[in-house]
Amino acid sequence: MKTVLKILFALFIAGVFYGIYLNIQGDDFYHQVFGISILFFSFIVMPLFIYHRYQLGKYKKYVLDPKSKNPFKIDEDKLD
Repeated sequence: MKTVLKILFALFIAGVFYGIYLNIQGDDFYHQVFGISILFFSFIVMPLFIYHRYQLGKYKKYVLDPKSKNPFKIDEDKLD
């Protein structure tokens, strides 16, 4: 999954740089290239990244626990 995310992010960066290149050349197609790159990043890359990061449940150590005496205290034993 990590390799797939790196490849997709590289495609996003390549699309942005291609859009910059088209803008420098004076082509009006750069608006579409930027738009497609941003949509690709927003709807494909970011959801995959969020799924990849949260599938192990490591986010639970950062969630506030309203049942504890001090809900803002970070448990040191969970940080490892």
